[in-house]
Amino acid sequence: MSFADWDLVNYMANIVDILLVWFVIYKAIGYIRGTKAVQLLKGIFVILIIKFISDVFGLNTLGWIMEQAITWGFLAIIIIFQPEFRRALEQLGRGRLFSRTASSEEENEGKMVEAIIKATDYMAKRRIGALVSIERETGMGDYIETGIQLDSKVSSELLINIFIPNTPLHDGAVIIQKNRVAAAACYLPLSESPFISKELGTRHRAALGISEVTDSITVIVSEETGNISLTKNGELYRDVSMDQLRELLQNEIISISKTNNAASTRWNWRVKKDG
Repeated sequence: MSFADWDLVNYMANIVDILLVWFVIYKAIGYIRGTKAVQLLKGIFVILIIKFISDVFGLNTLGWIMEQAITWGFLAIIIIFQPEFRRALEQLGRGRLFSRTASSEEENEGKMVEAIIKATDYMAKRRIGALVSIERETGMGDYIETGIQLDSKVSSELLINIFIPNTPLHDGAVIIQKNRVAAAACYLPLSESPFISKELGTRHRAALGISEVTDSITVIVSEETGNISLTKNGELYRDVSMDQLRELLQNEIISISKTNNAASTRWNWRVKKDG
């Protein structure tokens, strides 16, 4: 093999190396999407930016603090996210870490939305109180731990059965994580907003409270009136019709990348907002 051929082999090897690294990074980001690790990643970027600014402008004290945060932060990350690392290694061992495709995920989301709509319609007609919170980008692991772990496939029958009065799991919220019922009978933080209508009870305050600290979407069925409400981004939408509920869930969960801000703008003037 000539010297020129050897250079070509090295050049091609470098290209393959770079492509493989980008592929692994892309898949890793897709894997942590929807978990608390996303917020952690944002925090790391903020610390790095502050460290860079402190070095440029000679802010020695601030730079020392950021350096300590970086030095000890990686150890803290390993301790805090030990369950996530363990799950990733287990899936890597099973060969399932990179197996999810966009089409299958969209199909699962569609089935989940239809199950929620069907269950909500059934419970609203019979005035069965319900509280269903759907995790999005911000992780809800802390709130899942307050309830009874299920890790079950989302179905209308399961949701209805959970909220039937006088059953062990009916009191509390159901949290859906990654298209599965993660837990039931969960405790959500109550909103302390003074602008909430006095006629609304604990379910609505809990739904509004979780929307203030996460980007989740929460569906509420009133036990007193059978009316359907929904919270997102710290706002409460009351008296939502089934068509409006279907439109919002489909836009926000299934087609968020296509609808962008148009869906939110259209939604804001079509429902009654309170809180």
